Amino acid sequence: MTTPYVIGIGNAVMDVIAPTSDATLARLGVEKGIMQLVDRARSEFLMAAQSADPQAGKARLVPGGSVANTLAGLGMLGLRTAFIGKVAGDPLGLSYAEQTEAQGTVFVNPPVAGDVAPTSRSIIFVTPDGERSMNTYLGISGELGPDDVNPATFSGADWLFLEGYLFDKDAGKAAFLKAADACHAAGGQAGIALSDPFCVDRHRADFRRLVAGPMDYVIGNVHEWQSLYQVEDLEEALRLASADCGTVICTRSGEDAILIRGAERVTAPVHRVVPVDATGAGDQFAAGLIYGLAIGADLAAAGRMGCIAAAEVIGHVGARPESDLRAAFRAEELA
Repeated sequence: MTTPYVIGIGNAVMDVIAPTSDATLARLGVEKGIMQLVDRARSEFLMAAQSADPQAGKARLVPGGSVANTLAGLGMLGLRTAFIGKVAGDPLGLSYAEQTEAQGTVFVNPPVAGDVAPTSRSIIFVTPDGERSMNTYLGISGELGPDDVNPATFSGADWLFLEGYLFDKDAGKAAFLKAADACHAAGGQAGIALSDPFCVDRHRADFRRLVAGPMDYVIGNVHEWQSLYQVEDLEEALRLASADCGTVICTRSGEDAILIRGAERVTAPVHRVVPVDATGAGDQFAAGLIYGLAIGADLAAAGRMGCIAAAEVIGHVGARPESDLRAAFRAEELA
């Protein structure tokens, strides 16, 4: 069997991670344990403060972004992957592209040279208790548009995975539609992660058209599905979703995931674990799920693969797998 080929489109965000103290957080005015969006000036101030912190040492540069994390997981599972994202030709952007390629994912578009917005970054302060305080500047990544999507990239593509966060701008919407058309022309399937209920709130009508139109599969959590269809009852939201889209997946924060494909409905059991770091749980659920679907596993097995991958990543610090997921799948006779 030909190795499945998965293309993702999402925010290319470099995680800039360094240890610090609670006193430094207070001095910098950083709210502990949350993710907040910051502007360019604030991001540059925090980067400089992080570099000057005598307790921090040298910051680690780790490529991040939701879909990029999913692709990394899929690559570790043995699939061919390519990422359509946007970085500047600055040190962070060059490192992002180089590290992505080194980890086995093709970074499709070269870093953009010239007078452009800087590469997106999340400046992460880690205190001794393990709390991560994230300050994210979206930078050039949010400018991705249809000109960044080359239909030739999709030759031989089996799967496309989109990041709902990028749906915030008209250019991102146009890029998604162009990519979905190219994927379908190549004979592949296109899907999206809804990403955030507030994003869904802002663009509900457009998301509804996307789900009912070119999307073959959609992943969302309870709050995102309820927001999309403006109903409190999850079953009603999933009924409406199933009428719109061929494959509907609902994750439920520690409860069994629900997967619906046409007339088929299954649940994937979640084995509860105490999270060390919940970052990346949804990203790796998507990786396990897409891997299962791509290799032809049945719907229940693909959902269980997603749950196993999510459990692995929350068991350690970092948003990408550190152990052999295929061995874990084989242990449960899933693959």
